[in-house]
Amino acid sequence: MSGRRARGELESDVLAALWAAEGPRTARQVRDDLPGDLAYTTVLTILSRLHEKGMLVRHREGRGYAYEPARDEASHTARRMRSLLDGGSDREAVLARFVSELSADDEHMLHQLLAEPGGPGQGESSRRKR
Repeated sequence: MSGRRARGELESDVLAALWAAEGPRTARQVRDDLPGDLAYTTVLTILSRLHEKGMLVRHREGRGYAYEPARDEASHTARRMRSLLDGGSDREAVLARFVSELSADDEHMLHQLLAEPGGPGQGESSRRKR
C-alpha cells in the first residue's frame, strides 16, 4: 500500500491546519504545519482547489497568497451535515438514526438548542417542509 493520502484527506488536513492557525498562512507555512513531507506544489494545489470551492479566502502576500478558512470549523461541519441530509432519500429515517446514536449529553444539548427562543427550532425555516 502506498504512503500517499487521498485528496479528500489532504484537504481535511489543510483545513485543520488553517483552523488551528492564528491568522492567514502561506502555502509554505501550511506545508510546514502539516505532518509528513508534502511537496510545496501539492500543498499549493490543495489550497487552490479549496479556494476555488469557496472554502478558503486568500489575500495577496508578496508574490503569493496567504489563505484562511472562509468559515469556522463548526459552520463547515454543519454545512457538510446539511448537505448529506439533503442528499438522502429518507430524511426522517436519517434524522431518527442520527438522534438515536447521540450520547445522552449530546441529546440534552440538542434539546436545549431547539428550545432556545429564536434558536434553530423557533424560526420560520423550522416550519417549512424540507
